[in-house]
Amino acid sequence: MDDAHRSPISPDVTDAKLLTRCTAPALDQILGLHCRVLDEGFVRVIDYMGNDSAIVQATKVSEAGKKKKASDDRALIRNLMYRRHTTPFEMCEIKLHLRTTMDVWRQWVRHRTASINEHSTQHSIADTVQTTPAGQWRVQASSTQPGRGAFLPLEQGQHLSARESQLQKVSREVYEERTAAGVEREQARKDLPLSTYIEAYWKIDLHNLLHFLHVRMDENAQPEMRAYAEFIGREIVARWVPLAWEAFLDYRQQALLLSRIEAQILTALIANSPEEAQRIAKSAGLLSVGESGTITHNRERSELESKLRTLGLTPPWN
Repeated sequence: MDDAHRSPISPDVTDAKLLTRCTAPALDQILGLHCRVLDEGFVRVIDYMGNDSAIVQATKVSEAGKKKKASDDRALIRNLMYRRHTTPFEMCEIKLHLRTTMDVWRQWVRHRTASINEHSTQHSIADTVQTTPAGQWRVQASSTQPGRGAFLPLEQGQHLSARESQLQKVSREVYEERTAAGVEREQARKDLPLSTYIEAYWKIDLHNLLHFLHVRMDENAQPEMRAYAEFIGREIVARWVPLAWEAFLDYRQQALLLSRIEAQILTALIANSPEEAQRIAKSAGLLSVGESGTITHNRERSELESKLRTLGLTPPWN
């Protein structure tokens, strides 16, 4: 063959070596499966790129070709997570097809680090809505009683669920009346409730996905949003990059982060000096007293108290 017509892919290059694609067999087992979340929602994996080895490869690019033990890979990934070296995690990407409600989706897209293609009700008919069981109406947390877990009485919840059903029925009837009359779908949809389900494709790299999970798996995240995050983390990421997932749990999700003030207070308590701990807390504004003579609510103090109890210590001002 004339050199001018030679293919740029040259099979006769002696040092050429074909690469094999990184795969995650455990994730391949659920590839494409619709996995139920909430009552009518789902998440399914469409495609992915990379695995734990790809993270190691990106880190050790200057040492390509050297064989490494699995234990070395684990230590390297854990060190990356500990030191917040994020770039190697960006070498892994995943594409999900999901179905969720509009109110959850509004929170989801606040993470502006993914490629998104949303199913549009401008060109198609809106689908079903999410309903709330009578025993699942949550009480609004207050500044003095932070956190979640309280629900309205069942009788009151039954009334609200009935009203929800009425509202969703009227909204659907009005929507269908508009579309039947030939109203443009983008205008007909404007009064649909936020409980309406939508679908989207969501592609994101592992670094930004882990940040998404860190925020949305938190116990104070909206339970509906957290249900998706928990599933993605524990059923998808754990199968895809088990070493990175373990490091994420150990160094991010289940770790205790101490501020400078918290570290000083903890040091004083370990030194058996509760008076010094109180002095530090007071000087930092954590023990301000209100007009009633009681200590006012303080977010930093509440978080510190939770961390101390996790460590088996009692806050000295309680």
